[in-house]
Amino acid sequence: MSISGLITALATPFRADGALDPEGWQRLLAMQLQAGVHGVVVAGSTGEASTLSDEEYETLLRSAVAAVGGRMPVLAGTGVSGTAKTIDITRRAARAGATHALVVTPPYVRPTQEGLRQHYLAVAEQGGLPVVLYNVPGRTGCDLLPETVAELAAHPNVVAIKEAVSDVSRLKALLELRSDSFTLLSGDDATAARSMLAGADGLISVGSNALPGAYRVLCDLARAGDAAAAEAWDARLQPYHDFCGVESNPIPVKALLQRAGIGHGLRLPLLPLSAAYHAAADHLAADIGALEELSSH
Repeated sequence: MSISGLITALATPFRADGALDPEGWQRLLAMQLQAGVHGVVVAGSTGEASTLSDEEYETLLRSAVAAVGGRMPVLAGTGVSGTAKTIDITRRAARAGATHALVVTPPYVRPTQEGLRQHYLAVAEQGGLPVVLYNVPGRTGCDLLPETVAELAAHPNVVAIKEAVSDVSRLKALLELRSDSFTLLSGDDATAARSMLAGADGLISVGSNALPGAYRVLCDLARAGDAAAAEAWDARLQPYHDFCGVESNPIPVKALLQRAGIGHGLRLPLLPLSAAYHAAADHLAADIGALEELSSH
């Protein structure tokens, strides 16, 4: 399955007692399917993967595969700080039916570029799934540089990168690596339109949890090269881009989902949205229905 277009990095709905919310999860998956997103990520950082038990991880992944598998790629977040454990999680994801592994650069340990290269090659060769690289230095403390990506992109089992560094020079360097077998995905909602208009293949989005139809339109317009329409639609979504960054992801987007009746809060050490932002969340949530309706026409 192609890794392109709009891919939603799914939040994980919890009940008020902190347990998984199966009904909320199914509603979230159904929203994505109905809006025509091109793929989903289960148990990435937006999904609070570090707080999930092994059993919860597999429950979420198997239920997502059952709900949307065969109609879109189901990416599993499998990256952790150690290579051997990343390989083990990737193998478990493969057994659960995932189509791809989204593998973030190893957090906290700050490997060298050669360490990153060897890490990803080991996962690609031993994990049993096609690998999507994920670079987000602001969270992990290390930066997967384009020259290292170039070496990894030559491996047949490394199929894409989700890049959250949004500067123009980084985008230009990575665009040169695109091919029929290696795609470039934005990992930043706020600059995704610019990236796709320049040639990126899609977006792995946070905001599309709450507005899958609206972000699908953004991706469709930008990938079609309709700059004026894409920029105008991006401007309509700018308040949501901004809001999703007011506190650590996924705190803001889960506040929007909760207002839609999906889930109740987060797991420690993350706390629900601060009271200072409640009015903004209420205002934005009230407009989601109209935007999603407009997106369906």
